[in-house]
Amino acid sequence: MALPTVSVVVPCLDDAGPLAVCLASLAAQEDPVLEVIVVDNGCRDGSRAVAARFGARIVREPLRGIPAAAAAGYDAAQGEIIARCDADSVLPPDWAGRIGRQFAADGSLAALTGPGRFYGLPRPLARPLSALYLGSYFLAMGAALGHCPLFGSNLALRRSCWREIRGQVHRRDAEMHDDVCLSLHLGPRRRIRYDSGLRVGISVRAVTGAANIRRRFRRAFHTLAAHWPEDYPWRRWSRRRPGNGCPGSRGGSHD
Repeated sequence: MALPTVSVVVPCLDDAGPLAVCLASLAAQEDPVLEVIVVDNGCRDGSRAVAARFGARIVREPLRGIPAAAAAGYDAAQGEIIARCDADSVLPPDWAGRIGRQFAADGSLAALTGPGRFYGLPRPLARPLSALYLGSYFLAMGAALGHCPLFGSNLALRRSCWREIRGQVHRRDAEMHDDVCLSLHLGPRRRIRYDSGLRVGISVRAVTGAANIRRRFRRAFHTLAAHWPEDYPWRRWSRRRPGNGCPGSRGGSHD
């Protein structure tokens, strides 16, 4: 089975150390990707040099914020599938191949996402903390969206779908959760799949400190409210594609 070409987009702002680890994990993929795009969102450290050392395409986006940086990367992508991770993500060797095979096997699949597991923590702590963090995200956002949300550290979508909605996303609003905004505009009628086996390593700094947690809650509400009243949860549920639900508590793939 021929796999579709995959472009990987990595937004980056002053993350040279973690970026090197991320790009090394992408270089070690069992199924090579078409390209890795590092979006320079105003880096002042050695991130650009790291990206160049690994042969990544560098796209500059002067407007600060992950929404602008991610959208710029998606715009520049040339692969049939656009995958996205963070500069501090660590990708398992089968990540790109697993993404490609699922899109190749299902022509109706618009987007794909999976969970993460915190690295840098003792194993007995990493597993329950990861499950609590991601489980809460998928449950709460799934209820608000009426379908499975995408997780920004670990997502992929068809480039054709991006081209349909790229003028709708709030790319100029730095307070927007870009993955939730993307999920909202992909809409409840496109097919979004959650694959529990598509797991990546994520940094614990995302939930370190009360200020970080408050910021995430504030941005989540801001993102949802910016799409109201048209996208009130009950309106989205009424338009929901049958079977386009959120992940359950056990393994396997879920639409």
